[in-house]
Amino acid sequence: MNGLIGLAGTLGILLALGAALGLADRRNFSVRWLVIAAALVAINDTLLTLGYGSLPDVLGGAWNWQGKIMALAASIAVAALPAFGLRQVGLTVSHAAGSLKAAAPVAAAYCAFFALVALLLPSEPAGVEDVAFQLTMPGLEEELFYRGVLLFALDQAFRGRKRLLGVEWGWGAVLSCLLFGMTHAFGYSDGAFSFDPLTMALTAIPSFIAVWLRQRTGSLLLPVVLHNFGNSLSFIV
Repeated sequence: MNGLIGLAGTLGILLALGAALGLADRRNFSVRWLVIAAALVAINDTLLTLGYGSLPDVLGGAWNWQGKIMALAASIAVAALPAFGLRQVGLTVSHAAGSLKAAAPVAAAYCAFFALVALLLPSEPAGVEDVAFQLTMPGLEEELFYRGVLLFALDQAFRGRKRLLGVEWGWGAVLSCLLFGMTHAFGYSDGAFSFDPLTMALTAIPSFIAVWLRQRTGSLLLPVVLHNFGNSLSFIV
């Protein structure tokens, strides 16, 4: 029940904030795509939590392998739909001409950020499963969802754009980063909603870097690699 209430809170914030942003620029706003984005968040959360505990965890393990794999499979299925498209959501190994050279210093900054976090917040000794999970699942599932299908849906909901730092930004990018931060920092338990500002900052801020990399290169490949590198860096620093 706590998970469902937490999801309801997240969707309420998304829809309320989205409606306010949309009403401020009605010509570039699609209610239908905002609702689609909210539905994607609900589906993703339901799969990650194994239907909020209603589905058996047949894979087992210390980490949520089954939830991540199910959510990843759903994102790939959505990306393959004609309304989305694999290349449209960044599911391609091709990169925009000259983008890797431009992305190199940004990628270095991303790595430096997580190196600093690893030094300031060291993790416990890791086992084989810990390393295997962090080198694969977080980047694959989260980047395809938040910087792929969800970003695409939100970009369709908010079509206004401003060019900054060499890429086109819209409210969709901002909301996708906000939602990514909230999935780590916002929740419901013990009869009350909770919010951790530090966790929000440590997740939402680097997600803007990931969005820039996705937009600049046209591919999710670099965000996935860097995400998994950042997650596993604390094991080796």
